[in-house]
Amino acid sequence: MAPPDAPGAAADRAGDAGRGTARRRQTPPLVTTFKERCRVCYTCVRECPAKAIRITAWQAEVIPERCIGCGNCVRVCSQHAKQVVSSTAAVEALLASGAPVAACLAPSFPASFADLDYRLLVGMLRALGFAVVNEVAFGADLVAQEYRRLLADHPDSCFISTACPAIVGFVERYHPALAEYLAPVVSPMVACARVLRRRYGEDLKTVFIGPCVAKKGEAWNGSPTDIDEVLTFVELADLLRARGIAPGDVSPSEFDPPRSRLGTLFPLSRGMLQTAGIQEDLLLGEVVTADGRSNFQEVIKEFESGDLDLNARLLELLCCNGCIMGSGMTTGAPHFRRRAIVSRYARRRMEGFDEAAWQAEVDAAAGLDLGRGFAASDQRIAAPSDEELAAILARMGKLAPGDELNCGACGYDTCREHAIAIHTGLAESEMCLPYTIDRLGKTVEELHVSNEQLASTQQALMHSERLASMGQLAAGIAHEVNNPLGVVLLYAHMLLEEAAKGDPHRADFEMIAAQADRCKKIVAGLLDFARQNKVLLQETNVAKMVLQGIRSVPIPERIEVRVENADPGLEAEVDRDQMIQVLTNLVSNAVEAMPERGMLTVGSRCEGDRIALVVADTGTGISKANLNKIFEPFFTTKPMGKGTGLGLPVSYGIIKMHHGDIRVESNDDPAKGPTGTTFTVTVPRLGARE
Repeated sequence: MAPPDAPGAAADRAGDAGRGTARRRQTPPLVTTFKERCRVCYTCVRECPAKAIRITAWQAEVIPERCIGCGNCVRVCSQHAKQVVSSTAAVEALLASGAPVAACLAPSFPASFADLDYRLLVGMLRALGFAVVNEVAFGADLVAQEYRRLLADHPDSCFISTACPAIVGFVERYHPALAEYLAPVVSPMVACARVLRRRYGEDLKTVFIGPCVAKKGEAWNGSPTDIDEVLTFVELADLLRARGIAPGDVSPSEFDPPRSRLGTLFPLSRGMLQTAGIQEDLLLGEVVTADGRSNFQEVIKEFESGDLDLNARLLELLCCNGCIMGSGMTTGAPHFRRRAIVSRYARRRMEGFDEAAWQAEVDAAAGLDLGRGFAASDQRIAAPSDEELAAILARMGKLAPGDELNCGACGYDTCREHAIAIHTGLAESEMCLPYTIDRLGKTVEELHVSNEQLASTQQALMHSERLASMGQLAAGIAHEVNNPLGVVLLYAHMLLEEAAKGDPHRADFEMIAAQADRCKKIVAGLLDFARQNKVLLQETNVAKMVLQGIRSVPIPERIEVRVENADPGLEAEVDRDQMIQVLTNLVSNAVEAMPERGMLTVGSRCEGDRIALVVADTGTGISKANLNKIFEPFFTTKPMGKGTGLGLPVSYGIIKMHHGDIRVESNDDPAKGPTGTTFTVTVPRLGARE
């Protein structure tokens, strides 16, 4: 259902369109962002009724053509990252120009300067150089009467109030079909300026001072011939401080005429109705009032869809909770405290009120043009197709309706609104908190895996470097020791052969020969460890290679041997002799780790494109302190004379030459479970080598 028609009003609007409306001029953005202060909290996105904020690379940017100047983003930003365009320099230039300048003070000023008597504030404005200081409240009186006349002249029409420029901007941009329902009446600011120019001369310059950022846009683009500049109360306070003008430095002064009546109530919600004497009868439903970011949007949506009461004739809407809550206010007082201050000021002004003098001022303003026109500036964004929307939602992990949490953390009420904003370039996927947390968790997990791989690679690299340096040292030592060792061996065995069985020195000769033989084995191990031979790759049956490795070691009867080859036909491309040496060393170590009874398990299996050779025992296990040392040259836990500590380092080198890897798992604490050690060697499968 469409909104109710407004017979007669359409013609009036067409006639009024040329009155009080000037061409839009190029103006700076009303609000900009200090990017270095923006902390990506999305509060400004959440509070912006026009969704005029674009998030790019984690930074909030206000889009001028979409901005309605409500100032919500300025008010809610805890980091003070939003900056309102300053008019201070332009106002100072006006005051220094020599032309008479009028200060038009918005009726919300008592709430902004609560601790200051209004007469002192007027005196301070005069000290700044303003020739005329007037209350916009008188303009509000005239506008209120104009609304009363408008409703009386068009009993079958419906109007949207236009005193709030943010509401006007919102309708023009986001509900352009409703632009014809905007009441063709100027704001109190413009009415005040026109009254003052008629009274004090057309050369009078006017500066509006109030709580609203949107008033700057209205002055620049809606009424540039009426209002020269706009200051917020914050800017006025800064200007007074910069000039060093304090209350104690000025004399109290009254406002210049014309003076107001009930227009002082205009900044309060429903204040315009009371000023105009319009009754909000809930039984009739002819007047609908709403204020605040969410409420005014709901009224406009319901009005456009036809869901609003068909008797409605006036929608009295304010973007803020009354003008007293505008972003240009200097006070941090709560809402109802501000209302009380303005109400108290209005009561004081009504004491001894001269009705006849006020009526004379109203009569003097008779015939003043208070009409204006409006132009739609459609900023609506075309919604994506269902397929495009589903694709965007899927990118954020929202594959089903149940995944759409509508938590609002991104600044949008629903996940679908967020997806539409992403489609139009106003938002990013990373603004979705659940999506970002999920991605962060995956990233942390990936980093954990990468860190583990890096640590393993770093440890392997350090071990390789240590082995390389030890290998060079071992090769040098082995070659140098071999020659004198050969002489010792030769003469030791000669002496042993020449000594008779009863010779008292024979035992000494045997000791020398045995230890010399041991030295020979150590030197041989050093040479094996230091050798840089390339592997001779050939196709080898893994199961047969495993059996050969077991047969190379004498295994006591107390140890049970289990062979587990998952695939007897499995083939690998390895140096068969060197890999048998590895298996022999691992099996030998396993046997020595089981001085009593035990189980030795040797086998093979396929792991993707690699082959795993497994040697497991149920022996005493390796302590955690020794696990990181077992591949170091000369490290051994065996008793003196039982091992050189070169078996595992040599095996490690052979495995690395095969582009393989070796892992060890061990438990030496019976309290934690069965003890034992498992070595797993992996090498590429046949044809899988890079």
